[in-house]
Amino acid sequence: MSTHLKAFTLFAILIASIGGGSAFAQAPSQVGQMIEAIVVTTDMESYADGDTVIISGEVRELLSGTPVTLRVVAANGNIVGIEQLTVSSDKTFSIELSSGGPLWRSTGEYSVFVQYGTQSRTAETTFEFGGSSGGSTGGTSGPRIEIGSTGTMIGYTITGGNVIAINEDFASHSLIVSISTTSDGELQITLPRNVIDAKTGDSDDTFFVLIDGEEADFDESKTSTDRTLTILFPDGAEEIEIIGTFVIPEFGTIAALILVIAIISIIAVSSKTKLSILPKY
Repeated sequence: MSTHLKAFTLFAILIASIGGGSAFAQAPSQVGQMIEAIVVTTDMESYADGDTVIISGEVRELLSGTPVTLRVVAANGNIVGIEQLTVSSDKTFSIELSSGGPLWRSTGEYSVFVQYGTQSRTAETTFEFGGSSGGSTGGTSGPRIEIGSTGTMIGYTITGGNVIAINEDFASHSLIVSISTTSDGELQITLPRNVIDAKTGDSDDTFFVLIDGEEADFDESKTSTDRTLTILFPDGAEEIEIIGTFVIPEFGTIAALILVIAIISIIAVSSKTKLSILPKY
């Protein structure tokens, strides 16, 4: 082979190798390529009491009928939120949470955990929170519902379902919360101590919680006026019973007073008219 032909061949090989190397290097850096199976972020790095926390994320591939399970854990380890989120057709998900309340009292780093299907599709992120005063006197930031027909209102928040009714069982010293569910969820209920409490002497005792008759775990925070329980329940649950050592009577103070007045009135009328309320034989 002539010297000129060898030189031309080597030059052609060199050009081809440079061109091929460039094309190969660009392949894995395509714009918008997603490496992780799932990612999650918050709209800000830190929040103050009452701020809205916007959590959003994206999955690499859609799994038909599979939701994203989300947990928010406070700096002290308490779970302050649990949700199941629907993934949109564009592979994204998001939720807005209102910070604050009894479970958000701790200051520091909060963690957000998400899982999509299997354990291999998990991700987490963190944000800073300045702590919450929590509120008290039987009120959460959510709705309120009357206990039976007592006239006493009680505050709660719920995810994954709805509260249908709350009734007292005076004999069992308990409140019975009837719910309907759409998924696994969480009930956070603030119990004023003058409505229901659990005591041993002058010291606080532990409530006993049953979900459809089965003992259930729960988290609790408390003040001098109320106790707030956070109870996780499975999809399909129908009844949550909270058992203490004291619960308000079935009729309530006003109804009992009306009953006493009615009895006194009947006795007074009977004595004046000589009307006997007892049958004669």
